[in-house]
Amino acid sequence: MKTRRDVFQAIADPTRRAIIMLLTVGALTPNAMAEHFNSSRQAVSKHLQILSECEIVRQEQQGREIHYHLNADKMKEIEKWLEQFKQLLTKRFNQLDNVLEQLKLTRK
Repeated sequence: MKTRRDVFQAIADPTRRAIIMLLTVGALTPNAMAEHFNSSRQAVSKHLQILSECEIVRQEQQGREIHYHLNADKMKEIEKWLEQFKQLLTKRFNQLDNVLEQLKLTRK
């Protein structure tokens, strides 16, 4: 049975975020990814395993090699979840702007 990990815990790691960025360009093998890092193929494979368990990446067997692809649907799901916080923060910053504007007017 596949272990499910917390997606936000998975993307908290800077190496995994860098792997995600690499995969936005196109599919890569673990060996190709390892060339971009100062780590072994095994270390990259461990990060890929975690990202796979979160369904952020998916595997595709091509001959003897495994190519990893970014799962855009999962990334959209994460973006949708984060959007609610972005809206909340925008609202609060707008309220702060209004308060600061009022303070400016009362000091004149």
